[in-house]
Amino acid sequence: MRAMTLDRGSAASPTSVRSSRKSGLGPGGSRRGSPAVPELVRVLVADRSPAMRLGVRLALESDGCLVCAEAGDASAAVEAAVRVRPHLCLLDADLPGGGIAAVAEISSMLPGTRVVVFADSGGEAELFSALRAGACGYLFKYIDARLPVTLRRVLEGEPALPRALVAGLIAELRDGEGERRLAIRYKLTRREFEVLELLSEKLTTAEIAQRLFVAKVTVRTHIAAILKKLGVQDRESAIRLVEES
Repeated sequence: MRAMTLDRGSAASPTSVRSSRKSGLGPGGSRRGSPAVPELVRVLVADRSPAMRLGVRLALESDGCLVCAEAGDASAAVEAAVRVRPHLCLLDADLPGGGIAAVAEISSMLPGTRVVVFADSGGEAELFSALRAGACGYLFKYIDARLPVTLRRVLEGEPALPRALVAGLIAELRDGEGERRLAIRYKLTRREFEVLELLSEKLTTAEIAQRLFVAKVTVRTHIAAILKKLGVQDRESAIRLVEES
């Protein structure tokens, strides 16, 4: 049922209030307790394929969304996002210039903008990279009536993840339980915890920098802070602590 729009100073009728309670909807039609979704959702679509961009535009705009900008590569996507400040960005994982890198830049510069990665086919590693970069969702590419509904749910605060990858995500979280206890015990920051996770995967400083989209000197600074907090002399000792936790 569509929510009633009220003028300032007017009151909802008892019937409309009862209907809203039954449906679980708050003002504006969003789920009660969820962030309010704007009536006109503004979306930036970035994909290397013009045909895919057109298909997504038609699907979204047929359901009342507005595609406020399009881009065909990562740098254009970042520039357009900063310029038009959309509610949500839908980014091709394989954008020329790096789709995941674009996710990280947009998430950093526009924390109020939700970012969803659109992938041809991907695996758990790409999903984890997207989430670490700041994405709120990761979808395999499809164009139908479900897409605008899914994106509105992301704006309400729901995650958008393929069922095929959820089991792997749960396993990853369970496997990292010891590391999280270690992080709490030694008061590691969220970024230090991420670096520690990647250290435990035996990644080099350069590989960690690439995965987190930061400079190598920044990674070295985090590693030094981690070693100091853990009270160990080198990264091998830090990894042993993780493995024993």
